[in-house]
Amino acid sequence: FVSGLGAATADTIFSAIAGFSLTFIIAFIQKQQIIFQAIGGVVVFILGIKIFYTNPIKQFRRHKRKKNNLMEDFLSVFIVTFTNPLAVFFFIALYAAFGIVTDGSRWFHALLTTSGVFVGAGLWWYTLTSTIFRFRDKVRLKQLWWINKIAGAVIATLGALAIIGLVRLFIT
Repeated sequence: FVSGLGAATADTIFSAIAGFSLTFIIAFIQKQQIIFQAIGGVVVFILGIKIFYTNPIKQFRRHKRKKNNLMEDFLSVFIVTFTNPLAVFFFIALYAAFGIVTDGSRWFHALLTTSGVFVGAGLWWYTLTSTIFRFRDKVRLKQLWWINKIAGAVIATLGALAIIGLVRLFIT
């Protein structure tokens, strides 16, 4: 959970950057929204395929968990997440899509959204880690393999649906 809070903190910083600055980029993103949606659909599709074909059993054996303290867990995931420069563009695109930041007069909406990012990400990581902790003794490696297959198929399908939606937009 603490590792997840590291990711949530980095996401919150990116959300704040997107919400309180870089508003000039929003117009560009809105004009290029179809391109961003196409790229996003392809990336999600590829991610789903990668998850589908990844063998969690090999990864589990390769990466046995070492003991860290909570601060090391938090900082390691924070740094990994924070060094992803594409995350800030994700939040800029998200804010543009929802019209949260269109001019300087809507700073309160950006503040609420940024707070919501942290609360939502924190709740996501709490739910995820609590669920994993609760069922970790009940899930066998073969079941984990199937979970990967199902999750990968669902994610790839969502990416494919996004791409199909764009194709249909151009056809009509």
